[in-house]
Amino acid sequence: MERYARVFFVPLFPYLCCFSFFFVFGLAANSFQQVPGQRDIMTNLSKNLPTSQTIRVWNSTTDMCHWVGVTCSRANSSVVTSLSLSGFGLSSTNSSVSKFFDLLCLLRDLKSLDLSQNSLTAIPISFFSECSGLSGLESLNLSYNGLTGPLPSFSGFGALQSLDISYNFFHGAVDSGLEKLTGLKLLNLSFNSFNSTIPARVGGATAPSLEVLVLSSNSFHGEIPERIFDYEKLTLLDLSQNNLTGPIPDGIGRLSRLKVLVLSSNHLSGRIPTNLTTIKTLSRFAANQNNFNGSIPRGITTYVSALDLSYNGLTGEIPPDLLSPRNLEFVDLTGNHLQGPIPGSWSQRLYRLRLGNNNLNGSIPSTVGKLSNLTYLELNDNVLGGEISSGLGNCRNLMLLDLSSNRLQGNLTKELGYLAQLVVLKLQHNNIGGGIPDELLFKFRNLSNLDLSKNLLTGVMPPAISNLKKLSVLNLQSNSLYGSIPASIGSLENLMELQLGNNKLSGTVPRMPKSLRMTLNLRGNLFNGLIPSYLGDLSQLEILDLSSNKFSGEVPTSLATIQSLIELNLSDNQLSGVLPNFPKFVKVVTTGNKDLIISNSSSNTNPSSHTIPTKRKQNILLIIMVIIGAVIGMGLTAAVLLLIISKRFYRVEDEGPQPEENLPQVISGCFITANGIHRSSIDFTKTMEMVSNPANIIMKSRFSTYYKAVMPNGVSYSVKKLNWTDKIFQTGNHERFGRELEVLGRLSNSNVMIPLAYVLTEDSAYLFYEHVHKGTVFDFLHKDSENALDWPSRYTIALGVAQGLTFLHGCDQPVILLDLSTKSVRLKSVKEPQIGDIELCKVIDPSKSTGSFSMVAGSVGYIPPEYAYTMRITMAGNAYSFGVILLELLTGKPPMCQGIELAKWALSYSTRLEEREKILDSRVCKASLAVHSQMLSVLKVALACVSISPEARPKMRSVLRMLFNAR
Repeated sequence: MERYARVFFVPLFPYLCCFSFFFVFGLAANSFQQVPGQRDIMTNLSKNLPTSQTIRVWNSTTDMCHWVGVTCSRANSSVVTSLSLSGFGLSSTNSSVSKFFDLLCLLRDLKSLDLSQNSLTAIPISFFSECSGLSGLESLNLSYNGLTGPLPSFSGFGALQSLDISYNFFHGAVDSGLEKLTGLKLLNLSFNSFNSTIPARVGGATAPSLEVLVLSSNSFHGEIPERIFDYEKLTLLDLSQNNLTGPIPDGIGRLSRLKVLVLSSNHLSGRIPTNLTTIKTLSRFAANQNNFNGSIPRGITTYVSALDLSYNGLTGEIPPDLLSPRNLEFVDLTGNHLQGPIPGSWSQRLYRLRLGNNNLNGSIPSTVGKLSNLTYLELNDNVLGGEISSGLGNCRNLMLLDLSSNRLQGNLTKELGYLAQLVVLKLQHNNIGGGIPDELLFKFRNLSNLDLSKNLLTGVMPPAISNLKKLSVLNLQSNSLYGSIPASIGSLENLMELQLGNNKLSGTVPRMPKSLRMTLNLRGNLFNGLIPSYLGDLSQLEILDLSSNKFSGEVPTSLATIQSLIELNLSDNQLSGVLPNFPKFVKVVTTGNKDLIISNSSSNTNPSSHTIPTKRKQNILLIIMVIIGAVIGMGLTAAVLLLIISKRFYRVEDEGPQPEENLPQVISGCFITANGIHRSSIDFTKTMEMVSNPANIIMKSRFSTYYKAVMPNGVSYSVKKLNWTDKIFQTGNHERFGRELEVLGRLSNSNVMIPLAYVLTEDSAYLFYEHVHKGTVFDFLHKDSENALDWPSRYTIALGVAQGLTFLHGCDQPVILLDLSTKSVRLKSVKEPQIGDIELCKVIDPSKSTGSFSMVAGSVGYIPPEYAYTMRITMAGNAYSFGVILLELLTGKPPMCQGIELAKWALSYSTRLEEREKILDSRVCKASLAVHSQMLSVLKVALACVSISPEARPKMRSVLRMLFNAR
């Protein structure tokens, strides 16, 4: 039997092998059919992209490995290992979003997934809890979306080495969601709303592998946990812009591989740990805007190349070795209580040194002349004495030199003239005497800002001042300069602000450059004779101060035609005659001119000391009445004669008013809005009549004039005029301007003023808006001090402006504002702000503003400090301007108060928590404990926005989130 079995089996063996092969193959085939190939997965993904973009970025007819953002394995070109869908317009509102994430989970070989910079507000929970297919994923980037809720559990992504969920709206605690990530090397949770203490463990690794930990710009509170320093492989630790308190734990010294440590903008206190000096790898240490006290440890810069300890409470002297290590490049100790001399041993690589707002004494070390790489030197607001070191002339790369508010003596050294790259020179508020040497002026080819005010300068204004072709701000006030203003000043085509007050200047005021648009200050001098009528040619000037001189005669009527004028000071002169009628928005000060007659129509003046005597008034009134009676009689007679003649010789139909010859001639008019009501209401020809009448002016801003235009059907519009004759505006390309406006007109946000239509003439552009505004934020905040705006209204305004600015920065082509201030934000109601002037960044021509663009880009008090030397408008600059607006809302103070910028004033009080109380507006912060607490929370946001460093300022999206969290 056994033999038969063997015989039977042997012949069947080959058949059994074949049967087994086909059985196994069939099972494999079935399995491949159940799990689709990656080509099929990617094809389905391309059909289910939850994107708002209309152009499909993936073409299913081409090799998937050549699709945008797709990377395949080098070993197997049919295996996708990396997907980068950053900026693809992915949106959670798309119905295919759930299917999209389900398909992602099928890409089992995926190592890297980047979904950053999209519009995802939610991701299906199943993606985190059931996505076993991505268990091998090593890098996940979800940053710059709108994801909300608590931190999800990433337990299904155990192989993650890099996780970035920054710039979202996650909140709550950072707890068990990360405990399974044992191999994590990079974790970025910055710019969210986490409001717990920092966990001692941010991963579950027993042998920590974490190298980069970024927790900045949240609301983490409590102390820095000691156990966080168990992550001894850390190279970057960023805990900035939180609410952390207490000292830096001594365990920081265990991070022997640390390269970057950022602790800025917290409430940390105590001393700077000395064991930081032992970390040989540390290259950047920033702990600015905290409450650190005590002295600076010696050796802190032994290995560090960038040190920022500004705005703390540090005391004592600067260690003698602090500035000498050869790798040192950047030091900022601004806003402390340091005293003693500046060390004389400096690193040759040092390019920026900021020691302002301390109590440093002694003289400026002569060794400064050895710093060939020095670009920014700020030693302002100390008690430095002696003469200005001639060695500074060797710092040929210097762009900014600020030695203001010290006790410097001697004369202006001609060696300063060697600084050919200098853009900003600030020497005001010292004891510098002598004259202004010509040698100082011949080589300053790039100088934009020159401030020598409040010194002891004598002599005449040198005609060589005309060599400073890029000068935009010249401030020589409060010196002892005499003689006349050189006629060559008129050639400074970029000059925007001229301050010559409180000197001994005399003679005739020469023609000024028409570029002046901010201030012309001649007060407190010895000018006499008539006020030159050609001052009326300064059509863009905002403030004209001629007070405390000896001007006589009549006030020229041309001054009333200055389009942008908002303040005119004529007080304490010898003026006579009748004051011309100025528009109601111009503040005119005329006290101290006993013979100057103020008409009743000049309601914007202060007539208390110069009203017409009663008897004289009666005589004048009688004469006026007689003249009026005679004119009326003659007019009636002429009218009767004309009526008789017209009836006798010809008859005509009644006609409407004919356009005058001087009306602006329309080159083109275009509707932007699709709203049929506005399209049928707006009459371009009628508008030209309205804007030709100065009586229709309702507001003037720095760059624009607003008119009220009532259409034939009775509907009113605000019409903004941009003057093409101002050379900083783009000219000669009306078609381009129209295209830019049409792009802006397609924007839609309730907190942004969107143009409805525009008209182009040869000299100007006119933009139409709904006439719905009650005034500007500036008006509501500062023009009625007795009725303070309550905090809920101020908070709502802050939120609205932040929403509008976030929207503009988030457009496909970001709109960066040229001039953001409380005067450019208008209110439909107390709680409905709208940002205006959004088109200025499109129509200003930087090439026509060389050397002064930094002064074009913003109003005084709102201009970020870096504009002085970068000449660039940026999102970070807009964030700074918004921070100033927040400070105005918090303090009730204007952006400039007694010559001090509000931002600088607030920062000076921000170093200690108890001093921050002095910043808040006492009229509103005491309304309730809730109001007081919320104002302190918003103050933190404001101080972050006005940070000296542009890189340290939060983006507007994060600002908006932080303001919401302050509720």
